[in-house]
Amino acid sequence: MAQGVDMSVMLLFVLGAAGVVVLLVAILAAVAVGIYNQLVALRNRSKNAYAQIDVQLNRRHDLIPNLVETAKGYLQHESGTLEAVIQARGTAVNANRRAASDPADPAAIHQAAAAEAGLSGALGRLLAVVESYPELKASQNMIQLSEELTSTENKIAFARQAYNDMVLAYNTARETFPNNLVANFFAFQAAALFELEDPAKREAPQVKF
Repeated sequence: MAQGVDMSVMLLFVLGAAGVVVLLVAILAAVAVGIYNQLVALRNRSKNAYAQIDVQLNRRHDLIPNLVETAKGYLQHESGTLEAVIQARGTAVNANRRAASDPADPAAIHQAAAAEAGLSGALGRLLAVVESYPELKASQNMIQLSEELTSTENKIAFARQAYNDMVLAYNTARETFPNNLVANFFAFQAAALFELEDPAKREAPQVKF
């Protein structure tokens, strides 16, 4: 009889221990699911934030051919400057297309940022040349394009800041314990900030008429 009671007690103990283990596993699983969903949400927000950069970069890229075409009639001796802008634009368009297709790819983001920095440099040199041509500066078309370009550059700056803020939030969540365990297990890679490589090119090109 006593042996039967002991077996019952042992069985209850085993069942109780198993129940505790199951409960702990369920809690851990629920925590892991919550962390996973949080990381997915933050990553998607950073991707959406890059989509806003993409909109403004496309607008910038669309303005440049008109800007070059307007300047071409006045800058016959500055063909090298104009060609540099067109080449830099082509590089930027391709790089941004890749980044927009996968904003979670850090290499694509770095490449797009570097290309945009190069384009800003080429534009800056073109606009510096424009300063030497009073008739071109006074052209209504050039004035309008320059204003649109400056407005677009400002919008890019705001969109870039919003994106970088979201990337910082995602990366912080990804690196914080115990989130980092879930992030590493499910291969959540760090997102890249959209930063211009040359600090001298951080300022949007400005033209004063």
